[in-house]
Formats: sequence, C-alpha cells, structure tokens
Amino acid sequence: MDYRTLRSAPLGTLRSIEADSLDSIVLNAEEARVLGCLMEKEMTTPDYYPLTLNSLVSASNQKSSRDPIVEYDSNQVQATLDRLKEKRLVNRITSSDSRVPRFRHIANDALRLNKERAAAICVLLLRGAQTVGEIRQRTNRMYDFASLAEVEDTLEELSSRDTLKLVVQLPRQTGTKESRYAHLLTGEPDEALLTAPTPTASSPSKAQLESRVAELEARLEELQDQFERFKSQF
Repeated sequence: MDYRTLRSAPLGTLRSIEADSLDSIVLNAEEARVLGCLMEKEMTTPDYYPLTLNSLVSASNQKSSRDPIVEYDSNQVQATLDRLKEKRLVNRITSSDSRVPRFRHIANDALRLNKERAAAICVLLLRGAQTVGEIRQRTNRMYDFASLAEVEDTLEELSSRDTLKLVVQLPRQTGTKESRYAHLLTGEPDEALLTAPTPTASSPSKAQLESRVAELEARLEELQDQFERFKSQF
C-alpha cells in the first residue's frame, strides 16, 4: 500500500487510539506548530499530502498565516515529529514509489475532531488566540463556516467537553467587543491572557484594530449572505 492509498484510508484503520487516554497530553510550541502545519496542509493542499520533512520545514517557517514566525531547521522538525509520533499524533509513512518518508497527522481520531473542529483548532495552533470572526475568516480554505454562529457552536463543543477539552474563551480585551479563544494543547494560557485587563485611556493596539477589522468583515459577509438569500425568495 503506497502513501496515496494510505492518505485516503480511514484513520482508524491506521492505528487504534483511545481518545480519552490523551486528556493530559501537553504539546510544546514546536510540536503545536508542526502538528498545525500537518493539519493545515491536509485540508488546503491534499494533492501534496502527506508531507516530506523538507515540505514540513517550509510549512513551519512560512511567513504568512503564522504567529509567531519561526526558523526551524530539519533536525528540529524531525525531533518534533519523533515526539509527536510517541504521543500518537503523527504517523511516518514509507512507500516503494517514494525515496523519502512522508508524515501525516492522526489528530482527528486522537482528539475527536470533525472537519469544522479540525479547522478551528488548526488556526489556533498556527496563529494563537483569535476571535470568532478571525477564526471564520482564516479557516475559509479549510472549512467554509456558514455563519459566525456555526463557529461559536464549534468552539462551544470544544470548550465544554467533559474529557479532551481543547479550547478556552479568554476575557475580553479592553477596547474590543469580542472575546478571543485559545487552544489548550500546550496547556493553560498565560495568566495574563486569562485576566481581564484594567481599562485604560490608551489607543487600541494594532492587534486590537486587526481584530475589529476581521470581526467587521465577517459580519459584513454574513449580512451579504443573508441579503442574497432574501433576494432569492422573489
């Protein structure tokens, strides 16, 4: 069986995973970045997935759609893959028609993720804490959320689980109308993120302004969708 066949095979046929046994799993920053890249590329460039080591290094060091920007070398990424394999989140694939091994994640099985949950977790892994509008905007190549409400429902499921709780809602920042959400795969967020800031008279930061713009764009898109549906009735 070559890697193309493996790519289309159900994940459960590759390895049986007891999802609830991963309740206490904690990733470091490198593991979160590499896992996020594998999840992203599976959804956005399936023809080139699973990934070679070199492709994964490039994806990890990508300048767009990443926060923070990093400069990992192949040794770092290989060591990270080895740790993720031990944590039963990644598989190494070899085939007779490829001279180099390839790597695929098995996080959807391990963490009980469908397409929309995987998309939300992926952007949180790659870009840090984000608002509902930012998540909807940034997942459009992975999963097309129909509305902000669908994003909220997805985040609610991920944050309210009895086991494998993967998301937490952060206190709203001063000067913003929307709360942000963070993943829990690297443990609890920094205390500074969990504490509501004291109001000040300072101007909003660049990040806050970007968050407002993303929220407005998402809401505008949703209003346009509603208007088009309304017009279609006549």
